[in-house]
Amino acid sequence: MDTITLTKVQTRQIILYAAGLAKRAQFGRGKEAVLKFIDQVGFVQIDTIYVVERAHHHAIVSRVPDYKPEWLEQLQLDGELFEFWTYASGFMPMRDFRFSLPVKESFIERRKPVTQVEANLMQRILDRIGREGPLMASDFENDRVKKSSGWWDWRPSKIALEHLHLEGRLATTRKKNFLKVYDLAENVIPSSVDVTKPTGDEYANYIIISSLRALGVASSKDIAFRSRYVKNKNTINAQLQKLVEEGEVLPVKVQGVKDALFMLPLYKDKKINLSNDVFILSPFDGLNVLRHRLKNFFDFDYQVECFVPQPKRKYGYFSLPILLGDTFVARMDSKADRKQKVLTIFNLHFENPKLTTSILNKISDAIADFAKFNQCNAVTVNKTNDKRVVKILANAYK
Repeated sequence: MDTITLTKVQTRQIILYAAGLAKRAQFGRGKEAVLKFIDQVGFVQIDTIYVVERAHHHAIVSRVPDYKPEWLEQLQLDGELFEFWTYASGFMPMRDFRFSLPVKESFIERRKPVTQVEANLMQRILDRIGREGPLMASDFENDRVKKSSGWWDWRPSKIALEHLHLEGRLATTRKKNFLKVYDLAENVIPSSVDVTKPTGDEYANYIIISSLRALGVASSKDIAFRSRYVKNKNTINAQLQKLVEEGEVLPVKVQGVKDALFMLPLYKDKKINLSNDVFILSPFDGLNVLRHRLKNFFDFDYQVECFVPQPKRKYGYFSLPILLGDTFVARMDSKADRKQKVLTIFNLHFENPKLTTSILNKISDAIADFAKFNQCNAVTVNKTNDKRVVKILANAYK
């Protein structure tokens, strides 16, 4: 199979189309567009940080401009989506449910054996949910023996609920307010869904195809990232080589990038026209999770600084990348005060502070839309390296 050579511009076009960012509303509008987006990317990461709207809602509204957070709950209740783990916790199409089974098996194998006390507690929880129906962690008594030592210091019943979820005996749905509801798996997973455990080759094939569909162009390491909790590196590499030999996957060389790369044939002759729209993205957006890809393909050096000690932060605690067409033009560290209905921008840093006024207006419009989605009707800017945007935003809110 001949290797396809792409320029970085061509590669960015494919990556952005695969991510649903070639234009606003690439998947249309309404609840069905949400499902189309998640079908395309295969996984939308959940994150708990709430300085602005949580990552899963943020990722969706970036593709579906009229998105309403309650749609995600409705799609779960309709049996279209389920929550589980790939490289992180997130939402996946229900049609992919069987491919979560190797991950569940891996979680069971990796954890230490449960004690008899823990096993008894888990059985009591299953019995109670079986009798009473779906329950939240708060529905169980506070069985903490000693004072909590931190964020992830869960009480025994919460740990038991999560063990049962990771094993697959319980399934969960998320309410609009992020609360997690646990139910018996058989009550959540539609009877029409295939629950047959895939073979090693089937699972590897699924990881390769779904990853390349979502990433557009990717290395073997990037492809395997979705299976980080399953021991199958050799199987994935062998299956990848087989798919290349069969023409189901194409080898790619990108000018200026050392890695051996791959893509699906569907992207080979795809005519992609980027709209030059502005997107304010979550740090946990699928486009941004693998930071080296931003550097390799977009020449954008990005880091989520909430994981960096404060004295070493350069751009801010939760700096959001701002994409214009195929170029990252700015980073915005902000926080939504939902009571005061004000989006405070602590730092709006432009990569090139010589942008045209027309572009700054487009960015200002995107910030206003973002503020509205975060239930804010005013924007304040504390710091920026281009003061023109402050005036533009001020005029927008007169």
